[in-house]
Amino acid sequence: MNPLEDGTDVAIDWTKARQVAAIATDVIPVVLQNADSGDVLFVGYANQAAVEATLDERIAVLWSTSRNELWRKGATSGDVLRLVDVRVNCEQNSLLYRVVPEQGGACHVRDESGATRAQCYYRELVDLTTLGFVSDA
Repeated sequence: MNPLEDGTDVAIDWTKARQVAAIATDVIPVVLQNADSGDVLFVGYANQAAVEATLDERIAVLWSTSRNELWRKGATSGDVLRLVDVRVNCEQNSLLYRVVPEQGGACHVRDESGATRAQCYYRELVDLTTLGFVSDA
């Protein structure tokens, strides 16, 4: 069990934006949304190469800020996210990838049965110290 991913104690990474700003690649945030259900699956980052690959390959491609490389969602897990479209916000500083999961889920974390979680937002903030699991996530 990984306490960060499976626990109920709050450990929000307030430094993530600073860490992303420190990498050597220009990136913008990308919200990944299930085009069928409207559920937000997770938030990632993309550079220009990732967006070009996403449009060319019609799958979700992001920039891994931890590995500093292109990340084709599902390349190792099989949880490929097929692209419906890419939308840009009014200030052109974030993107929305509307996708359809091909199989399994979208999160790298598995539930208690061992299945890939459908989305990364499977817990809710009860208070500033406690998380609760969401029953429908």
